[in-house]
Amino acid sequence: MSTPFNTVPAQEVKRRGVAALEDKLRRGPVHVLRRNQPVCVVLSEKAFEDLLTEAAAARLEASRTDMRKGRIRYGSAATLMREVNE
Repeated sequence: MSTPFNTVPAQEVKRRGVAALEDKLRRGPVHVLRRNQPVCVVLSEKAFEDLLTEAAAARLEASRTDMRKGRIRYGSAATLMREVNE
């Protein structure tokens, strides 16, 4: 299997631990392969923090868009439950 990803076999991670990932992480996310299939992706702490920051910004922008388009309503939980059950 030829893949453009930065990869490491799961067996190598099992054998060498984090050391099997450290050099590869400098080049970006590492896809761990088992039986030539990706089973997980390992990110550096910085890449993970960036991903969380980007996701939070996207959620905030989606909320702002909903507010601008009038898709936000205010009310009690009881009112919401009545509307959901109608």
